[in-house]
Amino acid sequence: MAEEAVLGYLENHEEIRDSGEFAAERGIDHNEIVNVIKSLHGFRYVDAQDIKRETWVLTDEGKTYATVGSPEVQLFLAIPPEGISKDELQKKLDPSLFKIACAQAAKNKWVEMGKQLITRKVQHVDDKVKELLLKIQQGLSIGSDEIKALKARKLIVPQTWKGYSLKKGPNYAPKRKKVVTDLTRENFQSGEWKETEFKEYNYSAKGQPLESGNLHPLLKVRSQLKQIFLCMGFEEMPTNNFVESSFWNFDALFQPQQHPARDSHDTFFLEAPSTTQTLPEDYVQRVKQIHESGGYGSRGYAYDWKREEANKNLLRTHTTAVSSRMLYQLAQKPFSPKKYFSIDRVFRNEAVDRTHLAEFHQIEGVVCDRGLTLSDLIGVLHDFFSRLGMTKLKFKPAYNPYTEPSMEIFSYHEGFKKWVEVGNSGMFRPEMLQPMGLPEDVQVIAWGLSLERPTMIMYGIDNIRDLFGHKVDLGLIKKNAICRLGID
Repeated sequence: MAEEAVLGYLENHEEIRDSGEFAAERGIDHNEIVNVIKSLHGFRYVDAQDIKRETWVLTDEGKTYATVGSPEVQLFLAIPPEGISKDELQKKLDPSLFKIACAQAAKNKWVEMGKQLITRKVQHVDDKVKELLLKIQQGLSIGSDEIKALKARKLIVPQTWKGYSLKKGPNYAPKRKKVVTDLTRENFQSGEWKETEFKEYNYSAKGQPLESGNLHPLLKVRSQLKQIFLCMGFEEMPTNNFVESSFWNFDALFQPQQHPARDSHDTFFLEAPSTTQTLPEDYVQRVKQIHESGGYGSRGYAYDWKREEANKNLLRTHTTAVSSRMLYQLAQKPFSPKKYFSIDRVFRNEAVDRTHLAEFHQIEGVVCDRGLTLSDLIGVLHDFFSRLGMTKLKFKPAYNPYTEPSMEIFSYHEGFKKWVEVGNSGMFRPEMLQPMGLPEDVQVIAWGLSLERPTMIMYGIDNIRDLFGHKVDLGLIKKNAICRLGID
């Protein structure tokens, strides 16, 4: 009906000046007319030009006042000739209107706000606010000062009306031609193909996208980081156990049992199974001894170490728990230098915000050899981060329970024009290594960083929840860049 009306009108007229007026005159919904115009314009039956008009519409509050009257008039009518106390008047009006009504009525000098009574100063008032709101509702114009006053009271808001003006297009016809898309056997046999108009082929049109799997940005960056480690001669540690015992996660790392990280508000402890029973007893006793009394030049922590605390199961808080297992296994054999790495998920009971989640991925590198020093650690870090494109590094002293010395790693970010923290590092303490059974002249250097932070920087993502979790946009997964890292 809408299409017939538009094409039929243009057959005898030069143009349709306003699609809104055209729709109103014929009792057709304007949205229906707009949809038809867009279709006809696409096939060049008509040429359409945009029309925009700024109009004012009532807010919900404005609609209410247009129906029942403005608050100040409601208040005026509620005041009897002899006056009324404030408390009694307040009972007659909606609590949300009373303050507004008093302010506006006093401003208009309609009422006297006495200490004892509120009385009328005039005998009759006109509800100009209601009149103005009704005019706007009917599409009538009002003065600019009146518009400002209503806008200031948030009774009206601007709205842009969009429509079209139309003229005949190069392909205009009183009725849309039915274009055939397929040439059939029947067309040939009947000779109908000679009279039929076929739809033109668009040879530049793209085909339907193929459905396929897509790699997540985290997986891409993880894959590249894994290649960097392999190129540097590291071997990957098995990280397939998300559940660890407190012993391997904390105690074996010389982390005291009263450390804040072992509280439930920082760590996820399991209810079932709540404890482990499979720990190497001789090693457990050596760890107990180093915690309570020290050794290897250390005084220990001088407290009563509890086995039941070490037996508690938890979701691992760092992949260093895997490193402690691997180093213990290495100590049970004739020593040979090793370089290990891992990239996997860890869990911490943190408040979720734009930079933190309760689960994330940790990257860890470990080098175990004789005679290693802090200089070796700094050299390895420069080599590793340069392959990530981070050539400017700075180091800051830090504290970790299981490394001494310890260093925070900073890299200069060219985009942010400032130094940003990119990881943590250090040399594992003798109190951690010697109870395992490693030779005294063996040192271990290690460093760790999150997978999410470099990925967010590389892909320009400023909220970690847009990268990992149930709120991730699937379009990001399908269209994100390859983002290869520099690998030497």
